[in-house]
Amino acid sequence: MIHSINQQGKALCFTLFYIWLSLNLSAQEITEAWITENYHKKEVMIPMRDGICLYTAIYEPLQQTQKAPILMTRTPYKASPYGKKFNNKLWGIWKKYAHEKYIFVIQDVRGRWKSEGEFINVRPFIRNKTKQDDTDEASDVYDTAEWLLSHTHNNGNIGIIGSSYSGFYALMGALSKHPAIKAVVPQAPVTDWFMGDDYHHNGAFMLCDGFRFATSVNRPRPTPTDNLPPAKPYYLTDEYSFFSECRQSERLNPHCR
Repeated sequence: MIHSINQQGKALCFTLFYIWLSLNLSAQEITEAWITENYHKKEVMIPMRDGICLYTAIYEPLQQTQKAPILMTRTPYKASPYGKKFNNKLWGIWKKYAHEKYIFVIQDVRGRWKSEGEFINVRPFIRNKTKQDDTDEASDVYDTAEWLLSHTHNNGNIGIIGSSYSGFYALMGALSKHPAIKAVVPQAPVTDWFMGDDYHHNGAFMLCDGFRFATSVNRPRPTPTDNLPPAKPYYLTDEYSFFSECRQSERLNPHCR
């Protein structure tokens, strides 16, 4: 009887210990220091089917004992920081995934920043691809997924997440129909610029918004780069005065070149 009680006591102690351990692990604060101690970063140029290579930052857990899922985002806004520094999403909005030792992938889309190729706003989806150079954002996601599955310690599951413009690229990832893509999270995504709230409102051209976006985010980038010169200070007074003085759109053209 005493032996049985002792055994039950030991079992209870072990149970309480594991509960305590799990609570402490779940309460682990994910900070920048924790990320740099538990993850390593590599920068690669992933080849697409037409020979264009896309800059991709990959963050993988150190001392991986199990294969992990991949969480990917694709952006026209810069997959920075480039070099040894880590992206603050890992200890920010992605910290719960970092606690679970996910693999993180951040990619410059075709034609933006350090990726090769030509950038096209809201690049049209090619439903029936018949040639090698029939590429779109969906095919770029497919080719990226294929490369990642062969070059990371993953479990074969990929999720794609993004908000605003990155939400558009997440939607294109769904259209890639890659079997490894199990989840897609487009948050307030760019969709139809004619009917949406970016360049047009139900077809009415939004000059102020369109001009501001084109002269900042969409500045030309002749070759891959990690830095662009600062945008020109167009609004020396205020936006209303600036656009009132530019009644003819031709007067705005020099600013968009």
